[in-house]
Amino acid sequence: MKIILITLSLAFISFLSQAQEKSKYDEALAKKLGADNYGMKMYVLVILKTGSNTTSTKTQTDSLFKGHMANIEKLAKENRLVVAGPFAKNDKQYRGIFILNTKSLEEAKAWLATDPAVNAKLLDAEIFNWYGSAALPEYLPYHDKVQKSSF
Repeated sequence: MKIILITLSLAFISFLSQAQEKSKYDEALAKKLGADNYGMKMYVLVILKTGSNTTSTKTQTDSLFKGHMANIEKLAKENRLVVAGPFAKNDKQYRGIFILNTKSLEEAKAWLATDPAVNAKLLDAEIFNWYGSAALPEYLPYHDKVQKSSF
């Protein structure tokens, strides 16, 4: 009898634990973020590579990259850019990534066209559809709280 009670108790605890896990689901948030049943959605991943423009002067390059950084901030404020960041030096000429909050490659290309460094061919962009957590944009408001200075 003791074994049956222990087994039933463990089964009940397991049931409660599973019920609590399922109760964390927030339907309104999932809908707002465009999540599918798995909490995921499609984005566009951009890999930025060293571009073909090698004729710009240091002054021009500095100005274009200043515009590049300003454009990153603008796209993030518009909720179009979810992630951006540089790579460490590598032998593939990869410079950085963007994750854009769209599933449309055409829309992504239009957003990339607002980047002065891409337009000047200092950076070339390879774009791909990418499936990731729909909650990814939710970290953005916290970035300002941990950023001590800007570029």
